[in-house]
Amino acid sequence: MAQRVVSLIASATEIVCALGFESELVGRSHECDYPPSVTRLPACSSSKVDIEASGADIDAEVRAIVAEGLSVYRVNPELLDRLAPTVVITQTQCEVCAVSLKDVEAAVCELVGSRPSVVSLEPMSLDDVWADIRAVASAIGDPERGDALVAGLQARLEALRGQTRTVAARPSLACIEWIDPLMNAGNWMPELVDAAGGDNLFGEAGKHSGYFPFEDLAAADPDVIAVMPCGFDIDRAWDEMRPLEAHPAWAELSAVREGRVVITDGNQYFNRPGPRVVESAEILAECLHPERFDFGHRGRGWRPWTPRQG
Repeated sequence: MAQRVVSLIASATEIVCALGFESELVGRSHECDYPPSVTRLPACSSSKVDIEASGADIDAEVRAIVAEGLSVYRVNPELLDRLAPTVVITQTQCEVCAVSLKDVEAAVCELVGSRPSVVSLEPMSLDDVWADIRAVASAIGDPERGDALVAGLQARLEALRGQTRTVAARPSLACIEWIDPLMNAGNWMPELVDAAGGDNLFGEAGKHSGYFPFEDLAAADPDVIAVMPCGFDIDRAWDEMRPLEAHPAWAELSAVREGRVVITDGNQYFNRPGPRVVESAEILAECLHPERFDFGHRGRGWRPWTPRQG
């Protein structure tokens, strides 16, 4: 029996499509944009945050909203009701990444007459990502597709890991998830760094990303710095680099002097715990071992940072 699926998180939308169920999607979040064909669907959420503001202002606004126990997104219950979903997918891992579970449950209980089942994803590690893929497949009614997709992704990641096991050296890597203020990248990111043949310096696998001072970055003096702000593409991340560039110790970092700072598309890749975690690991492998790996992501998934002119 066909389902009517509303996905309120970009990674879940990618999961639904990778499972072969795009035709059963009837609604999405305002951030769901991949595959591009999903943008035809009505957006059932909107942001309370001014996404055009500076990184520092976005951070302050998000922290103020979350401190009040609120979600940084709004869900449209009237639209949900009209779409009559049988399955609604959201996330509890991060109030900044998706419409909150309590908002969805309130909308479902109050106004959505179709009484859909609510699937709440909570990815903190790669194992959780695989479990979430299986949960989505089961909710839609075809768990075997979930098993097959997970097996394929794990095989690709293990193939990459097999190649990086033989690298002569594992460069140290600092993954920066937010620039102003500085945040490291936790959750599944340390596992991806390991698979890509790097030595992860900040952030712990299976734990939330956290703030850290520039002094810690300078003390670690990483071989490579990968900038991957959550929600920002390469161009926007590049624009947000000014606070780092302005720091008096920035130019002294080894990665800066050696030309090994990269700007990545954190929105499309690293901050989406879905099928493209494998591509995220490939991007890291290209950045860490450019002499050995070229998966074709340069220019699209990442670019080398160069000093700003003027």
